[in-house]
Amino acid sequence: MVNCGNKICSFELLKEKPTIFVINFIGTYDCKADSKGRIMLPVALKNQMAPVLDNGFVIKRSVFQPCLELYPMAEWNLLMQKMNKKNRFKKKNNDFIRRFSAGVKVVEIDATGRLLIPKNLIEIASIDKEVVLSSAINIVEIWDKDNYEKVLDETAEDFAALAEEVMGEDGDGGDDVS
Repeated sequence: MVNCGNKICSFELLKEKPTIFVINFIGTYDCKADSKGRIMLPVALKNQMAPVLDNGFVIKRSVFQPCLELYPMAEWNLLMQKMNKKNRFKKKNNDFIRRFSAGVKVVEIDATGRLLIPKNLIEIASIDKEVVLSSAINIVEIWDKDNYEKVLDETAEDFAALAEEVMGEDGDGGDDVS
């Protein structure tokens, strides 16, 4: 508030909103993990991550598959805002949140472009030496190569039916009534 003669004027400081990058990762990359669980990110993927590298990432186990998920921090925060709206006085919500966040770790990509995967998460995803980094729109899935290829083989036969069901004719996955 500022005294403007016989009036009191209030001014709201305009705060610049932080820039939020919409990330849509593209590609599948074969990598190797060293004995400490470090993975050198391919240059193409690291370049896609450039706008969000400084903010860090969250890594967690997948809900549906034997892999890990790497979230840029902004994506993770959006997910947590949604999660925080759940009624914590419902047991199923608490159970889900506990299971969903089990083993979650904050990680960074180091100056040389390496990602260190925590040992407990390496065990959960059965990651050995051969690793696949697979884009999943706004996150990156981290797979043991054999498990990744097995899951792709298992779902290959039903993919056309799955695509039709999920995407539908209009692309929104809605259940249109004809």
